[in-house]
Amino acid sequence: MIRPSSREMIERLVGFDTVSAKSNLALIDFVQDYLESQGARCRRIGNAEGTKANLLASLGPDQPGGVVLSGHSDVVPVDGQPWDTDPFTVVEKDGRLYGRGTADMKSFLAIALGLVPEIVAQPLTRPIHLAFSYDEEVGCTGVASLIDTVSRHLPDPALVIVGEPTSMQIVNGHKGCFLFETEIRGQAAHSSLPQLGANAITAAGKMIAHIAGLAAEKRAAADPENPFDPPYTTFNMGEINGGKAINIVAQDCRFTWEFRPVPGEDTDAIIAEVERFTMEEVLPGLQEFAPQASIETRRPATVLPLAPEKDGAAESLVRRLTGANDSAVVSFGTEGGLFQAAGL
Repeated sequence: MIRPSSREMIERLVGFDTVSAKSNLALIDFVQDYLESQGARCRRIGNAEGTKANLLASLGPDQPGGVVLSGHSDVVPVDGQPWDTDPFTVVEKDGRLYGRGTADMKSFLAIALGLVPEIVAQPLTRPIHLAFSYDEEVGCTGVASLIDTVSRHLPDPALVIVGEPTSMQIVNGHKGCFLFETEIRGQAAHSSLPQLGANAITAAGKMIAHIAGLAAEKRAAADPENPFDPPYTTFNMGEINGGKAINIVAQDCRFTWEFRPVPGEDTDAIIAEVERFTMEEVLPGLQEFAPQASIETRRPATVLPLAPEKDGAAESLVRRLTGANDSAVVSFGTEGGLFQAAGL
């Protein structure tokens, strides 16, 4: 195989439409073929449906103490956006590369891949591992099996670097993101006889107001020395829908919500308090008029926070390589918190 430059590799990777709703297998096939042609030892970890896969590749000796370079292969959608060019074709303009994934985060993958020939030409005493995941953009749901494979099959790596776009600034901490869907089922009735029904929208309003109260408590108790912006755990209501008509007691209501905890937040306590309020304060009021009424909350995705590690191995290495002396934290989430929670 011809050894592509990093620029050529960026163009190849961006050319694969790996929006999270679609398969990433064509990209993984290409990357695996390329890496194996360079002598890499590859493991593919597919999803249950066989439509997507993670890829773990190792270069150098099969020894502990290696460096894991990690990134996700999926990208956010392009539908409904005013692109002037094909989003899956790289275009250079004014010294910048435009295309879906050029920043987040196929360029990192491409640069790492473009350097593979140089890496394998070196007399490595410790390995370099490349860990490419799927479904990061929809809640980091694909990386769990990749992390499990790293933990079970690799000699203990010394550190993990997640190459998210940070304008080349060292980021050693981020908030988490806990995503929820709540579905409420009451009982329909004509609005002239509301006592014959159980209003799911009213119940949702009570839950939303309580969650908003928790948000206010976190804001009021914020530590001004906390480096995050804002310096406290935040909440957001994202979507709500329900009801059939203005003169019908709403039988159903669904809403989505999230909270983004700072590292160290007692997330279990937040979840337990919402559950307690739901079961003790909201559901009984519904079931008074409709015994079959129900409230179900699901958590489709969890992105764990990344806590800064004083003198951590990854940060120390990047400081030595770049000469950077400062670092930052961010309020968005990455797969880094999940690697950290696994002890990597």
